[in-house]
Amino acid sequence: HIAQPAASQVPAATAGWGSRARVSHQHQTFQRRSAASAATMPKMSDTDKYLFDLHGVVVVRGVLTQEEVAAANAAIDKHLSEFKVREDNELRNTASGTPFAGDGKTPRLDLGGMLGWPAPDNEVFRKILAHPKLVPYLTELCGEGYRLDHQPLLIASEKGAEGFSLHGGSMDPEGNYVPYLAYHCMHGRMYNNLLACSVSLVDHPKGSGGFVCVRGSHKANFKIPKSLINGEEDPGDCLYHPETKAGDVILFSEGTVHGASAWQMDYQRRLALYRFAPATVAYGRAYHPTWPAEYTDGATEAQLAVMQPPYNVRLDRKVVKGLEEEEEPKLEVKSRSAKKKEFDGDVFGTKYF
Repeated sequence: HIAQPAASQVPAATAGWGSRARVSHQHQTFQRRSAASAATMPKMSDTDKYLFDLHGVVVVRGVLTQEEVAAANAAIDKHLSEFKVREDNELRNTASGTPFAGDGKTPRLDLGGMLGWPAPDNEVFRKILAHPKLVPYLTELCGEGYRLDHQPLLIASEKGAEGFSLHGGSMDPEGNYVPYLAYHCMHGRMYNNLLACSVSLVDHPKGSGGFVCVRGSHKANFKIPKSLINGEEDPGDCLYHPETKAGDVILFSEGTVHGASAWQMDYQRRLALYRFAPATVAYGRAYHPTWPAEYTDGATEAQLAVMQPPYNVRLDRKVVKGLEEEEEPKLEVKSRSAKKKEFDGDVFGTKYF
C-alpha cells in the first residue's frame, strides 16, 4: 500500500492544479501497483525462451509431485483393459524392419477419456490444463487464452514396442508448408500454432527409448529426407532424446520434427499427451459443439477456461493467469467496450459478430 500524501506535503507550486496533481499521483500509484502485481506473475525464463526458439523443445522439470505421479498411475491401472492396441498394419507408426520399429511384434497402446474418469482418478489429468508450473510456459508459447485443442491421450509401451517414425514439422513429405503446425517468432514473441505437452509418468533414462526430436527443425525450410524419417540415416547430434523423470513435462512445437525410439526398459512406458493451441487457432474438433459432459462436470473455472472453443481474447474470453502465491490460477476476462458490444448487437442482432 502506498499512502496518499497529506495536503501539507503537496508542493505549493501545484496549488493551482491540485486536482491534476492528485490524478497524476493516483496514476503513478496505479502503475506501481500494476508493476508489483506483474512482478508476482511467474514467467518462462529467458534461458528457456532462448532454448525453445533455438531447438523447438523444452523440458519443464518436476511439474507433478511423486504423489501425483503415483495417483495418475494408480488411475491408469484401473483402466488397463481399456487400452486400444495399434496392431493392424495400417495403425502401425513405423516402417517394418526400420530402427524405430522395435521388435516388429509389440504394438503401442493408446487410451483416451481420462478427463472424464470419475474423481479422484481424473484430477491429475485435469490439473495439467491449468497447472501453476505450466501456465507461464503455455501462455508464452501459445499466447493469452491458450486452449486445449486435442483430446488428451495416454500412451503405453511394453519392452520392444515400436516407437514412431519422425513426423510433424512445418513441411509435409511433399515439401508443402503446413501452417497449422508451424512455429514462428516475431518481435520477441513466439507463436506455436500447435504445441505438444508430453507428461512423463515413468522415468525415461538414457537409452530407454521414447521421445526424440530433430532440434531446430521447427525452422527448417526443406522437407525431411525419407532416410531420416525411418531412422535409416543417423542425423547425429541433431536427434535429441531428453532424459526425464516421472513428473517432468516435455513441451515441443508440432512444427518440430519428432518421433519415438523403440522402448527398451523392462517396465511399461507411460505418458499423457496433450496438445494446446492459441485462442484463435484450431486443429482438432472434439470441442464442437461441446466437450463431453463428463470432461467438464466438476472441472475448475480455470480448467473450463482452457477448454473454451477458439475465438479472440477480446470477445469476453476467460484467460488463465498464473500467480506465484496461488495454488489455483486466476482468471481475467478480456472484453471490448460495452458501447461497442451494444452497437454490434444493434447491427447484427446477436451478442457477438
